Amino acid sequence: MRVVLFVHCFFPDHFYGTETYTLQLAKNLIYLGHEVTVVCGIFQGEQSNDQVITAYTYDGVKVIAFDKNHVPHSRIAETYFQEETRPYLRQILEETKPDVVHVTHLVNHTAVLLEEVVRGNIPLVATLTDFYGFCFNNKLESASGSLCAGPNLLRSNCIACYLKAANHPIARKVANVPMGWAASGLALSVANGLKFDPVGDGGQAIHDIVVRPDVLKRAYTHYDAMIAPSRFLLEAYGANGFDRKKLHLSRFGVDIIRRPKPIKDPQSPISIGYIGQIAPHKGVDLLVSAVRDFTTSQARLDIYGPANQDVAYMQKLRSIAGSNVQFRGTFPPSEMAEIMSSFDLLAIPSTWYENSPLVLLNALASHTPVIVSDVQGLTEFIEEGISGWSFKRSDANSLKRLLAKLLQNRGLVRANSLRTTYDRTSLMMTQEVVSVYEQVKANRWR
Repeated sequence: MRVVLFVHCFFPDHFYGTETYTLQLAKNLIYLGHEVTVVCGIFQGEQSNDQVITAYTYDGVKVIAFDKNHVPHSRIAETYFQEETRPYLRQILEETKPDVVHVTHLVNHTAVLLEEVVRGNIPLVATLTDFYGFCFNNKLESASGSLCAGPNLLRSNCIACYLKAANHPIARKVANVPMGWAASGLALSVANGLKFDPVGDGGQAIHDIVVRPDVLKRAYTHYDAMIAPSRFLLEAYGANGFDRKKLHLSRFGVDIIRRPKPIKDPQSPISIGYIGQIAPHKGVDLLVSAVRDFTTSQARLDIYGPANQDVAYMQKLRSIAGSNVQFRGTFPPSEMAEIMSSFDLLAIPSTWYENSPLVLLNALASHTPVIVSDVQGLTEFIEEGISGWSFKRSDANSLKRLLAKLLQNRGLVRANSLRTTYDRTSLMMTQEVVSVYEQVKANRWR
């Protein structure tokens, strides 16, 4: 099969979970005998190419880059449906002639891509890697910081997220009104009032946010199948009105050396690791705050992630870190197994739901027990008290109490390494994805 994978951005400049999943999928599809092209976006504001469409090869994979600097969006609606992208997407599809199009993230391509794939009568598959299909901020985290179930009737919670991002003073007031307010006169008056003066754009932004969930829900009906890597994500899309018959659970696979942990001195400090983005929604400050009061003989924390992602946040972390916290920067993927082998525990203190993060799966596969926020996109992968422990989301004291308990029983933590596993590889994952392709193609010929 000729498979074209569409992703929002790609290596070498972007290298997080969705990009890694896309690369693994591409390489395994090639290994299985398929012809693969990855189509990625270049975000407007990033370094621009001379042409809108360029090509390169990364790690043996053919890549086409679509430069949004040449086709910038000028309003919120164009972040999810941008008509100006149509001729370029059509050109890419006509030149690559795919038997299957697989979208791993729609950002930069927008729902126009789905229309063009349907126009070409090409089987269309998605992997749902976050909540983009119905959540304005992709994270299901409300403007007040609480977890969210999805857009309410008037989209007032979506509006609140936008206003928070725009630093509008009414944002928190809107966000803190209970969800049931959507049927009230207060909701109607606030929503209507905001249409006249949200941030001085005459209400265009508010309109774009209000209609966004319906536009994308209609667009997603074009998918023949949607793959969800976690039960929680699958249920979240189903609960928000997406066709459950098209949703398939297929967990991510990881490729890492699955060797036992080295034996340590029973009295040595517990080594805690963090690997990922250095950003507020990842809860790194909670982890630093929880660890700093322990002595270096009790616990040490090594933080791996880009120091320049959020400079102000990084400065905050450095200011609150104790002597037992080290910031290690980034590392090449080839070093993942070695770094994991140095940890007794990996911490994922995220304040949002998360969705089967690859770093979690790599930890489990390398026999590294985990400490996670008590959110479903994380907890469904651990056996509490065996392969991991959970603490109350966004609660540094809850995390500190958990760490104190574990530090009193270092032998249990290290013994549980032998009971911590994750056997699924990226090739196993890809073989399941190919089965979805074949099922979709077969259904079209019935």
